[in-house]
Amino acid sequence: MAGVVRYHRLGRRKYRERMYAECAKPLAQYTTEELYDRFRFGRDDIKYIADLVRPKLQHKTKRSHALSVEEQCLIALRFYASGTFYQVVGDNMGVDKSTVSNVVKAVSVELASLVNEFVSFPKDDQMVQTKQSFFLLGNMPNTIGVIDFTHVHIQVPHERECQYVNRKGRHSINVQLVANADLIITNCVVKWPGSVHDARILRESALYRKLQSNQPNGIILGGRAYPLLPWLMTPFPVANTPEQAGFNSAHCKTRCANERLNGVLKRRFACLNYLRVEPKVACNIILACIVLHNIATRRNVPLDDIYDGPEPDEVQPEQPTMFAPNEGQTGRVIRDAIVRHYF
Repeated sequence: MAGVVRYHRLGRRKYRERMYAECAKPLAQYTTEELYDRFRFGRDDIKYIADLVRPKLQHKTKRSHALSVEEQCLIALRFYASGTFYQVVGDNMGVDKSTVSNVVKAVSVELASLVNEFVSFPKDDQMVQTKQSFFLLGNMPNTIGVIDFTHVHIQVPHERECQYVNRKGRHSINVQLVANADLIITNCVVKWPGSVHDARILRESALYRKLQSNQPNGIILGGRAYPLLPWLMTPFPVANTPEQAGFNSAHCKTRCANERLNGVLKRRFACLNYLRVEPKVACNIILACIVLHNIATRRNVPLDDIYDGPEPDEVQPEQPTMFAPNEGQTGRVIRDAIVRHYF
């Protein structure tokens, strides 16, 4: 609850009186429409989220005016949904700017700590359903995921500023996302500055090490920025046959899942369009939104008009030579076999 200090004079002495602004309305007082519009979640969803972070955010004391866990969640969700200034969020929620900043940081840290619980690669017993969903989406066989990146723009950092400048000259975090056909994020990497190439982020990821040492029973689809690997299929640079054209068409249709995911993420959580925070805080906010996205998708939280189409494709530069040549050769053999058998 925002504290407002007023000064009064009694004779020659000045004394302080702390006044308290009206705090955010209790959760029960919002209508369903207000909840979805302002916070992107329904009442039961917000209670579920509050219970997830309650162990760390519950105040140990019952001191006067302490924010409840539900109130903290509402403040953070309002910021994620609107992406506006802390001061504006505070004015809307009845708290001061510093309170919004502290609450957003605290809630984001706790939600980010749950990423391994809510973001996981398909297990063996989930592979069949995952492949079927992708095949229905774009007629691409044996697909278990699509990989892509998205840049989350941030304010100019105080340290290592030049490393965060991306190809478009803006400061950003380069985020790697792997998703399934239902827009569930199954793997993410959220730590690299915007200047780092997508292929390097993949090469240094735990996912790459895992799939290189234990090749999965399926393939992941990636765009031109990624290397052609035994488990990572990229489109033909030039389709020289009708079969190769068919492969590229199916590849494009199926990969649209991740392009659509990027659009949904940034429309549902408008803060991801521009974060006015330092990189470390930005990464926690991004991870929090990823966790919340998967919660919303699994709980069938309606999108309404949040999404209206994929983000426009970015032109990708050639991927740097940081992968062994034999990896690309094996990838070409597998891609050719897919074309022969299915297209």
